[in-house]
Amino acid sequence: MANSTKVTFTLDSKTIRRLNDAAERLCIPKSEVVREAIQDYHVRIGKLSEDERRRLLADFDRLVPLIPSRPITGVKKELAEIRALRKRGGRKSVEGSRP
Repeated sequence: MANSTKVTFTLDSKTIRRLNDAAERLCIPKSEVVREAIQDYHVRIGKLSEDERRRLLADFDRLVPLIPSRPITGVKKELAEIRALRKRGGRKSVEGSRP
């Protein structure tokens, strides 16, 4: 290992027990356990956990059937109507409705 820097961390007792156990079971120094754990964690940054992935897939499976299926011509007509209304100025106050 090239260029090592000594650092100090404060860890709770449960984490220390796990660190000691991992180092003993793997027959490697505690510093190596920490290096490998940080490397593994760094690789996973920004990726979904298995639980998150399953939850999102379940949401997808639940929501996709709720998407109404309608012909594209109907969608285009509705969008054209919305655009036309927007070009006319959107909501207008009704006479007498404002003080």
